[in-house]
Amino acid sequence: MEVMCRAASFPNYPLKKVHFPSQRSSGANACRQSRRGTRKGPLRVVAKEATMAPSPPKEGNENAMYDCVVVGGGISGLTTAHALTSKHSSLVKQLLVTEATDRVGGNIITVEKDGYLWEEGPNSFQPSDSMLTLLVDIGLKDELVLGDPNSPRFVLWKGELRPVPSGPTDILFFDLMSFGGKLRAAFGAVGLRPPPPGREESVEEFVRRNLGDEVFERLIEPFCSGVYAGDPAKLSMKAAFGKVCRLEEKGGSIIGGAIKTIQESKNSPRPPRDPRLPKPKGQTVGSFKKGLTTIPNAIANRLGDKIKLGWKLLAIKKNSSGGYALTYEIPDGSISIQTKTVVLTVPSYVASNILRPLSVTAADALSQFYYPPVAAVSISYPKSAIRNKCLINGELKGFGQLHPRSQGIETLGTIYSSSLFPGRAPPDRVLLLNFIGGATNPDIAERSQSAIVSAVDRDLRKMLIREDAAAPMTLGVRVWPQAIPQFLVGHLDLLETAQGDLRDCGLEGLFLGGNYVVGVALGRCVEGAYESAEEISQFLIKSFSK
Repeated sequence: MEVMCRAASFPNYPLKKVHFPSQRSSGANACRQSRRGTRKGPLRVVAKEATMAPSPPKEGNENAMYDCVVVGGGISGLTTAHALTSKHSSLVKQLLVTEATDRVGGNIITVEKDGYLWEEGPNSFQPSDSMLTLLVDIGLKDELVLGDPNSPRFVLWKGELRPVPSGPTDILFFDLMSFGGKLRAAFGAVGLRPPPPGREESVEEFVRRNLGDEVFERLIEPFCSGVYAGDPAKLSMKAAFGKVCRLEEKGGSIIGGAIKTIQESKNSPRPPRDPRLPKPKGQTVGSFKKGLTTIPNAIANRLGDKIKLGWKLLAIKKNSSGGYALTYEIPDGSISIQTKTVVLTVPSYVASNILRPLSVTAADALSQFYYPPVAAVSISYPKSAIRNKCLINGELKGFGQLHPRSQGIETLGTIYSSSLFPGRAPPDRVLLLNFIGGATNPDIAERSQSAIVSAVDRDLRKMLIREDAAAPMTLGVRVWPQAIPQFLVGHLDLLETAQGDLRDCGLEGLFLGGNYVVGVALGRCVEGAYESAEEISQFLIKSFSK
């Protein structure tokens, strides 16, 4: 729920729907089941020299040769394909994107009906320069809408929705924390706190040690629910919030690291900002006039017939001369295609099944990532149903609210969709997007739709909605059985194990992508896709350019 997490400078998450059934292909393992040791290095698979003569692909031609096949038509796969065809077109002349379902966009689902427009997966994105560059390049600059950066975010504490500080000047005056808690956080931030334990810390351990109990319990714990729908006692600080973790490593404290980072940026100035890009003000989030499906649809329109829907990858085989043969089940039968490179942007559990015949070690590592269930519940009330104390000048204003697990509320958080972006609900109604479930409440997947809506409505009546208000209008209930990859303690080691064994097995030119690799925020998936495209292009230069 990015709209509520920006105050802590933490990313949002995209809810991940299961689009790929369990896949397992047969065949002999291509390499040993254990590795000689962990090798550190970039995410790109290191290449060996090889040569291969390209031939233009033709529909149904099993001898067709592609420069790259992107497996998965979600935001990671589509952006990777866009970057390859727009920025590396001299190297990637023949490209294919394959998607097992009948639509692109993956977990991005926007619905418009009866005057409402709502999201059933990710709801917004942070307007970083990488994201804005993509939007400008695909012609969506005029469709962009941004939330009001001055809109408050709230956290429930002791029965009241309390505003979160939006900047340093607010810290002294907000009532979410006590004076003692603020003082403890200040001392810890400058380095007056216990030293690091010399091992990988969970988010809870890191925050309690550096900033104190109140910061964790009243700010970070609910933000972890909003970002990952996760358990901060198990989430890895290094993997989930690496930028903050590295500040302490760099400067001896969070403040010391921030000062060093600022000094380094002054000594190494960035290139001039692209003048085409919009200039968002403050900490805000973005979407489009017609919702988030605008972006995958725009990329798909540009890629055209390079996208194949209903193509389920069954097996990958490494060719002795270099490159890969991919076998697909397609709507009218099956097909095998040849490609120099492959990037898997599917969930880790799908990648695990596909890769098992090639690398048991990599497959086992990828199978250990956990995706808990989450339900996205869109409901509407009349404006008169909002409690008076929650109104600002007679209106519900703000980005939304988060609920610490300690406060007896089952719902993770609520986004004020109709307040955040225009045109999301009729004038006399409010539209609320609620998230419930996650790592601390996995039983949500077993409940009925009516039971889920009742739980959300019951929670909202404790702090936002009048107790005597009429029942809400239910617009959409989307239960994602395997939603968000959890970056648990040990996540980065598992990822390195998988990538390292692919290198050891000689699977050069096979890349892993997607949110479990780069991060769960929608904007981070876009950034990671551009990084993947650069790695693929460098591999092609090294291995196949004459």
